[in-house]
Amino acid sequence: MPLDEDVVAAIYRDHGTALKRFVLSASRDPQLADDVVQETVLRVWQQAPQITGSLRSYLFRTARNIMIDNYRKAQRRPQEAGERDVPDLAVGAGRIDDLLNKVLMEEALLRLSAEHREVLVALHYRRYTVQEASAQLKIPSGTVKSRAFYALRALRSILDEMGVQR
Repeated sequence: MPLDEDVVAAIYRDHGTALKRFVLSASRDPQLADDVVQETVLRVWQQAPQITGSLRSYLFRTARNIMIDNYRKAQRRPQEAGERDVPDLAVGAGRIDDLLNKVLMEEALLRLSAEHREVLVALHYRRYTVQEASAQLKIPSGTVKSRAFYALRALRSILDEMGVQR
C-alpha cells in the first residue's frame, strides 16, 4: 500500500505532540520518543481501515505496546562493554498503563460539559465532600449529586465510544 503522506502528516499534526509527551514521560529519551512516535504513526496508518473507536486512544495503546516491546528486546539483549545504559523503560507496564489511563481520562473529561466536569473534578480529583463541592461551586448539594450522577453516566458513554474497556 503506498504511503499517503497527507494522512500521515495529519496524524502527526493532530496527535504527534501528545504522543511524544506520553512516551517521554516513560522513557526520558527524546531520540527514543521520536522513534516510538514514528513507528506508532506508521502502524496506525497501516491499520486505519480496521480502527474502531477513538483514533487517539488507539494511538496511545499502540505507542504503549511499542514501548513494552522495546523494553523486552532490551532485556533480552546482553549489554555490551562501554555501552551506555539502555533507556530506562523499566518503569513497567503498570506505570505506562497509568499514564495511558490518565491521558484517556483527560480526553474523556474534556468531552463533558463544563458543569459536569467541574463537579467530577471537585468530587473525585480534589476529593471534596458533597457539601464542600457545593460551597466551592456555589450550587446546592442536591445539584452536585445530580450533576455527579449524570456526569458519570456521560463519562461511561464517552469512554465506551473511545474503546476504553473497564
